Amino acid sequence: MKKIFILLNILMLSSCSSTQFVDSWKNKELREFQPQKTLVIGVTQNLTARKIFEENLTKELVRRGLPAVEGLSVLEPSFINSEKTEEEINRMIEGLSDAGFDAVIVTALKGVEDKKNYNPDYYITNYRWTRFGRYYYRYQDIYYNPGYYNNYKVFHVETSIYKLQQTEGKSLVWVGAFNIVNPQTITSTLNDYIKAIIKKLEKDKVIPSVNEWNI
Repeated sequence: MKKIFILLNILMLSSCSSTQFVDSWKNKELREFQPQKTLVIGVTQNLTARKIFEENLTKELVRRGLPAVEGLSVLEPSFINSEKTEEEINRMIEGLSDAGFDAVIVTALKGVEDKKNYNPDYYITNYRWTRFGRYYYRYQDIYYNPGYYNNYKVFHVETSIYKLQQTEGKSLVWVGAFNIVNPQTITSTLNDYIKAIIKKLEKDKVIPSVNEWNI
């Protein structure tokens, strides 16, 4: 009986690994977004994760006819690893503008939550009509087996698109909030997140789809 519960727990935990869309906002004053050169930045001190993310998101944008460049090829890793003054950031923006960049896509972790889930098999149909003895026998692992509960993390991630050299009220093009639930490997997690971003950007008509670009 315990083996069955443990197996169900493993399957449940594995199925939780995904990117979930939370909310998004699009600047309605900007009717079209056709940047000439976009910088893709992943705000993380994990260079491996940053490189994978920036490379793969850049490829997806280029596939849709949007010229894009990885942040690591332009900004030193140390720029992300330490806090910067407003003056330093403004100098960075001026440098990007001089290099021909007119847009930035930045992704950052906003927070992490520790969660605990339990096996939904507890709520079997018509369990309420089971006699007490049989109920207690079937579900006693819930109370006596610590492995019945699974701890996992939810990462709150946000991706924003800005136009450079715009007024404060017009610079933000789009922002989307996502939850990454129970991340597994770096590559699979980042690829799943990128798919979610691209799908939402296409749906919100911020970027063209591959089919639209090929027409």
